[in-house]
Amino acid sequence: MTRNVDVLTSSTLKHLRERWWDESFTNFLKDTLQPKSGRRILDVGCGTGTAEVNLSRLRLTQVNLVAVDLLLERVAAALAAARATNFRARFAVADACALPFPNASFDSTFCVAVLQHINDAPRAVGEMARVTRPTGRVLAVEPDNAARYFYSSTAEGMEAHDAAARLFATIQEALGEAGDPGIGPRLPTLFAQSGIEPLSVHLFPVSRAQLGVPPDEVWEERRQAVRDAIDRAPGESIRRLGQDYLKLIDRYAAAAGAAGPSFVEIQNTMLFATVGQRAEQ
Repeated sequence: MTRNVDVLTSSTLKHLRERWWDESFTNFLKDTLQPKSGRRILDVGCGTGTAEVNLSRLRLTQVNLVAVDLLLERVAAALAAARATNFRARFAVADACALPFPNASFDSTFCVAVLQHINDAPRAVGEMARVTRPTGRVLAVEPDNAARYFYSSTAEGMEAHDAAARLFATIQEALGEAGDPGIGPRLPTLFAQSGIEPLSVHLFPVSRAQLGVPPDEVWEERRQAVRDAIDRAPGESIRRLGQDYLKLIDRYAAAAGAAGPSFVEIQNTMLFATVGQRAEQ
């Protein structure tokens, strides 16, 4: 499975779900969560509704799906996206570390690229376990951002990679999202500690390979992503880092153009999807 990722526009995969979330991943969710008639399913950290939009294509009927996110604007966007596809789901603003549901409320609970941003991930996993019925399914999908691979055939590219890491780490800290970047492979341990029996771990590679000069729109997408990131976390130090990074992207684009057909850029990371079963009481 090959998906699209760009470490130069984000330090995590959360904000790039639409780039790597494909039909096979949606089918994996369906097979894991078993969304049969009458089942109650919770999406923790729904973002702008990527899961809901993709699940809507499966024509699921009589499934009670509830989706929550910490930010009201993301919940509103997810609701609008679901309505646009005529997918029925309930949405609410909620903290993953304090889910507003009684014990054993759901048959399945899942999150995708969420725990990496939470400062107290064990507490969030514990909440997912609490609201899932005994023997119910729990699924968490997280990357190992600490082990992302990046190669560029130009020195400017490697400098851009280092600058991106500094910028996005600073932004995450400013937003209070400096969680565990390498949480993916540690999910089975977190599950076991929270009363969830780990059943399986599935690996999903997310990669990008560029041979030859990238088109102009790639560089503009990168510049715009940086501008958007700076706007999310304003501050003089972040603006300076961002402006320096934008200049470096320009130098990188020029170096790639000069390299011509010999230019190479390769990126790769891994998603770890851990499936568990809530322990019987």
